Amino acid sequence: MTSTTSQASPPVPAAVSGGLTPLKIVIGVVVLGLLLAAPFGVYPVFLMKVLCFSLFACAFNLMLGYTGLLSFGHAMFFGGAAYITAYLVKMQGLSPELGILAGTLFAALLGLITGLLAIRRVGIYFAMVTLALSQMFFFFCLQAKFTGGEDGLQAVPRSLMFGFVDISKDINLYYVVLAIFLIGFGIIYRAINSPFGQVLKAIRENEPRAISLGYRVNQYKILALVLSAGLAGLAGSTKAIVFQLASLTDVVWPMSGEVILMTLVGGMGTVLGPVVGATIIVTMQNYLATFGEWVLVIQGVIFVIVVSLFRRGIVGEVLAAIQSIRNRGDK
Repeated sequence: MTSTTSQASPPVPAAVSGGLTPLKIVIGVVVLGLLLAAPFGVYPVFLMKVLCFSLFACAFNLMLGYTGLLSFGHAMFFGGAAYITAYLVKMQGLSPELGILAGTLFAALLGLITGLLAIRRVGIYFAMVTLALSQMFFFFCLQAKFTGGEDGLQAVPRSLMFGFVDISKDINLYYVVLAIFLIGFGIIYRAINSPFGQVLKAIRENEPRAISLGYRVNQYKILALVLSAGLAGLAGSTKAIVFQLASLTDVVWPMSGEVILMTLVGGMGTVLGPVVGATIIVTMQNYLATFGEWVLVIQGVIFVIVVSLFRRGIVGEVLAAIQSIRNRGDK
């Protein structure tokens, strides 16, 4: 009697398609219409800042909310990409789109290096390694000549984008930034609703179980970190073009804390949570600027309130309430 053995491959999770219901399509069209009309009623530079930080928060949420990895070093990717873009556009004369692409690729490469060094650590140890690497990168940016030191890289030119889009006008640049945000958000949405995203959620919920099923967990974590870093870099590169500036503020550790705050306030592990959180925090910074240092105190109070009353974040609690209503309606 003979028997054959074969190594079973891990099961492939089914992607959660969610489906495009008529309601979702209507909501999407309405939101897109509001975004297209927004610069005619709100200061475009403020809107562009909201979009850049929303993309940054969504990229960070891919790590914390869907993979379960807390990184204190995402400012390294955000600010590092901003420096690369600003330097190439200002000093080397590259077009803005090539500068943004170069910054994004640099951030992804930085994410790969960080992953190879830190991914075998878990929990607070992973967070501490990313913080240490981020601090090293901060001091490099402080000492390197091409970064401009404490002055940063200022007056980054807004030349023609793609050879015909005049981004020196805020209204034109706004639509470019909106397109970049929608592309980045679409990539994240597609990733978390794919088999790859389902594996990330499995790792977040029960990593030993994912390992027992045959998944190479560390490789998935590295891929998630590279994708998250690249998209954070895309946000940082775009911000450097919008404000024509790359400075140490973009790479200092409080920037990593700020994006954590945005994610937790909006709702960790939700699609729209980081966007809502980023909008709230950036709006507070903009309209409460007259309070000076007290803005940080106000942010701290709001953070405590949200953590105490909205344990899932604002969007998370709204979704939980909707699900509860549906469950009661089904009974």
